[in-house]
Amino acid sequence: MPRPGGPMNRVNEKSKDFFGTMKRLFLSLNNWRYLLIIALILAMASAILAIIAPNKLSDFADTIGEGLVPNTEKLKEVSTAISTNVQTTLATSSMMNQAEVPNENATPDMNALLSSGLLNDYLKDIKVDDVTISAADQIKFLELMSSVDPESTTDELLSKMDELPSSIYELVKPQMNMDEVYHIAIVLASFYIISAIFSYVQHYSMATISNNFARKLRSSISTKINKLPLKYFDQHEAGDVLSRVTNDVDMIGMNMNQSLAMLVASITLFVGSIIMMFVTNWTMAITAILASLIGFALMFLILGKSQKYFNQRQIELGNLNGYIEEIYSGHNVVKAYNGDKEAVAEFKKLNNRLYDCNRKSQFLSGVMQPIMGFVGNLSYVAVCVVGALLTMNDVISFGVIVAFMIYVRLFTNPLSQIAQAMTTLQSTAAASERVFEFLDEKEMPLENEKITHLDKSKVKGEIEFKNVKFGYDPGRTIIKNFSAIAKPGQKIAIVGPTGAGKTTMVNLLMKFYDINDGDILIDGVSTKNLTRENIHDLFVMVLQDTWLFDGTIRENIKFNKKDVTDEDIWSSCRTVGIDHFVKTLSGGLDSVITDDTSVSQGQKQLLTIARGMIEDAPFLILDEATSNVDTRTEELVQKAMDKLTEGRTSFIIAHRLSTIKNADLILVMNEGNIIEQGTHDELMAQGGFYEKLYNSQFEKTA
Repeated sequence: MPRPGGPMNRVNEKSKDFFGTMKRLFLSLNNWRYLLIIALILAMASAILAIIAPNKLSDFADTIGEGLVPNTEKLKEVSTAISTNVQTTLATSSMMNQAEVPNENATPDMNALLSSGLLNDYLKDIKVDDVTISAADQIKFLELMSSVDPESTTDELLSKMDELPSSIYELVKPQMNMDEVYHIAIVLASFYIISAIFSYVQHYSMATISNNFARKLRSSISTKINKLPLKYFDQHEAGDVLSRVTNDVDMIGMNMNQSLAMLVASITLFVGSIIMMFVTNWTMAITAILASLIGFALMFLILGKSQKYFNQRQIELGNLNGYIEEIYSGHNVVKAYNGDKEAVAEFKKLNNRLYDCNRKSQFLSGVMQPIMGFVGNLSYVAVCVVGALLTMNDVISFGVIVAFMIYVRLFTNPLSQIAQAMTTLQSTAAASERVFEFLDEKEMPLENEKITHLDKSKVKGEIEFKNVKFGYDPGRTIIKNFSAIAKPGQKIAIVGPTGAGKTTMVNLLMKFYDINDGDILIDGVSTKNLTRENIHDLFVMVLQDTWLFDGTIRENIKFNKKDVTDEDIWSSCRTVGIDHFVKTLSGGLDSVITDDTSVSQGQKQLLTIARGMIEDAPFLILDEATSNVDTRTEELVQKAMDKLTEGRTSFIIAHRLSTIKNADLILVMNEGNIIEQGTHDELMAQGGFYEKLYNSQFEKTA
């Protein structure tokens, strides 16, 4: 059945100590602290410019708006000047009597004056702003204004502008203040250009920081891997280690690049937009904030409902993937036992569960975008309605409404960006914890004080185990009291049931683990006094799992060896009997081996043996080297191994006892002890544990 906790079901992790991890993460950025500070300052500066720009845009809109309508103030000035001129004319001429005004303090009827034609004879020219308005133009103006209802709207008054005399029209016609327009336009363009430059430099800086930091982390992890004991890798899955090197480091780099500057800019935009809205007009500021909060309250309510469906979707996806993996990996068994119907029924059940969670989570996720649109539109509508009312009452200008339309966007967008940045930083902290946890693992002790060195060209080849005791855990001893001597050039076979401690002995010999008690001597020198590098240089290892990397055959055979000629490589291939196979390849030694290359398991094993021939070390370890090949290939590999063991002290671990019949010494292990030792014939003659083990295996294969 599916395993919900498996790797296919990895739900978004949360940090155990968010603030502590983020503090360590920032301390790790010490090499780039100045560049980081510059990037964050630029992000803040870019946001500040974006906040200031709407105010200038408001002035720009007002200036253009004023230049598109007639100068009503000048119209009033002209009207007052003409009225004053008429009053003065009446007071200083005999026209008052002719106009039949009851007394000198009474206001003459303007329509009567105009119809009588008296003004034509007595009215004088006047000047307004150095523009001469003739008597005829004044009379025409008075006639035009007398036909307008005093209760008329501004639009009706402005509609008469085209009928005004040219002298008056020159004074009141719309006039754009182009100097002011150019000035504001230049300032606005400067704001946006500088903001874009700041944003570009900030993004470039953060990309530089994040990529360099990710490179530093990978280098640190690579260095750490070589310092960790084999125990760590035995206790942790390879996929987990690889995930820390790849996924976690990539997540840290990518999220740092996107989140830090965005968080700073979003907070600046959010706080700054609120401040600027209240500075501009507190009434509209409250309107915009309340309208936005209503929408966001609805959004957070839906988010709270949808989170459980997102988590459940991940669980159900893991269940389905796990079931598919199990069923299809054992597809032949399912078919053989007619389990098709049961498998399909279980698949449908899991698939329907995933469908239900997907439907709910995706529906709620899809609702978020319309809600965000609703939040923005609701705020726009509220700002426009309240702004229109305030404009009608001359409280604000049209430009303020324009500015608030932008402030609403600057206010609503940062909230979602801050939430996104915090979620991303949470994932960054979780990934950082995993990386830091790996980097904090206990390393193998340093060996700088060890000066003893064995030259592999001078090593005789004797190894002695003296009362070796070892356990992977303090309370559990696996190797209890192991003692044995391997003479130079001998083939030592180590056999026994699973868990007897065979591979453990090899790990101790290679110093992958340190023994708890006793000693291992190489030519009389304790391995405790030798460095691991020196010991590894003395051994050739051919393991059960063949390891070939993507590269040419030449690169695989001469792995980590310098000054190796092609003749040496061909000699090694001929010795193990793989030269014909290499020659059949189109590129010979230059042929590239990849996962897609058609190379059998036996050929891969022979290539690893050829690599061992090149190494030319005094000791050889063969750990189940023939367990993964067929009988025919086993014979070829066995012959190659026989040639590889010539002149070397060899340790051979094998479950197929038929492959070690010619060993000089066979050590039979059980429960961490040597219970029998001798040649194959001697052990068979004893009729003990080895004889039973050999015969039982032979009977099974017969």
